[in-house]
Amino acid sequence: MPKKKKSRNIVFNAFDLLTFLWKKKWILTIISTVAFVVAIFVSLSITPRFKSRVLLYPAAPVSISSSLTQTALISIDNTDILTFGDQSETERMLQILNSGKIKEYIVNKYDLMNHYEIDPESLYPLTQLDNKYRSNIKFRRTEFMSIEISVLDTDPQISADIANDIAAYIDSTVHQIQHERALEAFFIIEKEYLSSQREAKMMNDSLRTIRNLGVLDYESQVASLSEAYANAIVQGNTVAAGEISKQMSILSRYGGIYIELSRKLESEIERMGLLKEKYAAYKINIDQIMPQAFIVDHASKPERKALPNRSLIVIISTLSTFALTLLLLLIVDYIKAFK
Repeated sequence: MPKKKKSRNIVFNAFDLLTFLWKKKWILTIISTVAFVVAIFVSLSITPRFKSRVLLYPAAPVSISSSLTQTALISIDNTDILTFGDQSETERMLQILNSGKIKEYIVNKYDLMNHYEIDPESLYPLTQLDNKYRSNIKFRRTEFMSIEISVLDTDPQISADIANDIAAYIDSTVHQIQHERALEAFFIIEKEYLSSQREAKMMNDSLRTIRNLGVLDYESQVASLSEAYANAIVQGNTVAAGEISKQMSILSRYGGIYIELSRKLESEIERMGLLKEKYAAYKINIDQIMPQAFIVDHASKPERKALPNRSLIVIISTLSTFALTLLLLLIVDYIKAFK
């Protein structure tokens, strides 16, 4: 007669679990102890890393020339060089910090390829470098709209130096980006300003030539010469009338040109004044570097390591091994129950 298969409903309660633990205590103890010892050796073999941080606020985007040279419409609400940036400036600053310019600068200055012990002949060395860089150097926006630059490194001094250098290089990066655009605008303004100077000089030279012919003030001269000519005719002074007639002929020939050039010169001088203001403003923007961030906390050399947390590694490893071993023993016991 064939054997009947065992039918068993497995329902564990706390007492059953404690009974099972006591039954398997030696297996659990041995495996957990081995895991504890291995975790200690592994944690001790991990190279400690130190963390440094810089805390800064981005500055509001302000034109240096406008802020320092213009005095109109000044009020306490106006944005100036002392104003902190808002959320948009914070996001813009984060994009700059994550840019390739800053990464390239830090990688080259600290020779991170060798510092991170990456073999240039290995497979995908640049990808390895990028992963190391992003895991050790991080930028985040805080809840107070500031930016935190944090750097992990095996050398505490290097971690502080990298954090401070990144904060310092922000100004150069932003200035380089803005300088290229400002320089193009400066050359356009400079060209127009010099052209305006040449035009004004040409018109002034033409007016000087006309003045040498005797045309000094067309309207007043016409009025006075007309009156003098009439008096000479009345008095019968033909010689004086002839001289006056010659002068009036010169006025009639060059007077219109004189008036036109005078008006054009006045307009060109006004235009040249506006161009000169813009020329000076763009020159200030090109030549001067304004800090782009307010640094609240500079990085200092950390005294204690940030990683690894050896005690946490040992505790988590031991507990995880204990739980996994217990789970496997329960599965094995469950399978045996149906054999």
